[in-house]
Amino acid sequence: SMGESRVILAFGDSLFAGYGLDKGESYPAKLETALRSHGINARIINAGVSGDTTAAGLQRIKFVLDSQPDKPELAIVELGGNDLLRGLSPAEARQNLSGILEELQRRKIPILLMGMRAPPNLGAKYQREFDGIYPYLAEKYDAKLVPFFLEAVADRPDLIQKAHVHPTARGVEELVSATSNAVAKALPAKK
Repeated sequence: SMGESRVILAFGDSLFAGYGLDKGESYPAKLETALRSHGINARIINAGVSGDTTAAGLQRIKFVLDSQPDKPELAIVELGGNDLLRGLSPAEARQNLSGILEELQRRKIPILLMGMRAPPNLGAKYQREFDGIYPYLAEKYDAKLVPFFLEAVADRPDLIQKAHVHPTARGVEELVSATSNAVAKALPAKK
């Protein structure tokens, strides 16, 4: 057997919720399968809510953590894309994400932060400020970082749903291949 299960909280937006995909096709579902095939008995809690901004995430993080029957061994935080879609302030996004990471740190839950990148149409200053959030916070809260979560599908229109920023089922598989190793590494070593 693979030993006791390793509970991982996937806390994010539609990219975790699996917008436009069947239930088993979401990133957390596919990631769980990938980790298990690497001998890690992962149990991933999908706490992705479509449309969530960093502010919405901050509002629900305590409730989500309080309602877990088992304390997660790792939290994957994936938020910021909806802030970008609305052109919300990078300073506020940073503050909201700080609040989320602080709560996780307070509960001694290790963190893997999924970085997002601003599109150039928001302007160079916005892009610089927004893109700097994730490396800055990863260092500040001693979190592991995937620099750009969507890298594997970024320039692949064939892997994105029509008229959307969301990956197709095939796109999700590419994201999982690109990131499952980072997740495995972010899990604390068994005592």
